[in-house]
Amino acid sequence: MDQHTRYERKKRRLFMRIIILSILMMTIAYLFYNNLIREDVAYVTEGDQAPNFALTNMHGERVALEDYQGQGVFLNFWGTYCPPCEEEMPYMEAEHQKYMDKDVEILAVNVGESELIINRFAERLQLTFPILQDQNSNVMDRYGVRQLPATYLIDESGEVIHIRVGGMSEQNVRDFMEMIDPEV
Repeated sequence: MDQHTRYERKKRRLFMRIIILSILMMTIAYLFYNNLIREDVAYVTEGDQAPNFALTNMHGERVALEDYQGQGVFLNFWGTYCPPCEEEMPYMEAEHQKYMDKDVEILAVNVGESELIINRFAERLQLTFPILQDQNSNVMDRYGVRQLPATYLIDESGEVIHIRVGGMSEQNVRDFMEMIDPEV
């Protein structure tokens, strides 16, 4: 093996070590940021006032949580790639139809997916309740959502009265809608 070939191999090994070390350092920095620095963010818990937010719905209109003051809000964070999310959507749609003329609203916040993907999903499942787009996951982060689906039940005064992480049965959705119905 000649001198030039050895030099090239050493150079490649050094380059690979630098890349691996860089990736490792970025991973450590990311974990440090997520686990230590972001710990100071006050996540939403039961009994808190639900923080207001404004997102765009699938018709391009701005929708703010404060628009529903005086109503019960079933705030659901979801993704099309989440099997439990897909499973609970028909139950949510059935309750949306039932409560359409009452002071209860379902707001389904999709986390970080494209409008095309969301539209295809909504059309396939024939969803008519408001779907909002949280493209940068800002609202999801503000609420402290770490797993999908996550549902926040907000009463007519804006207080979070229950948080459910994980999929819901048809009965769960029915019971939760009754919990936030101001007329009950």
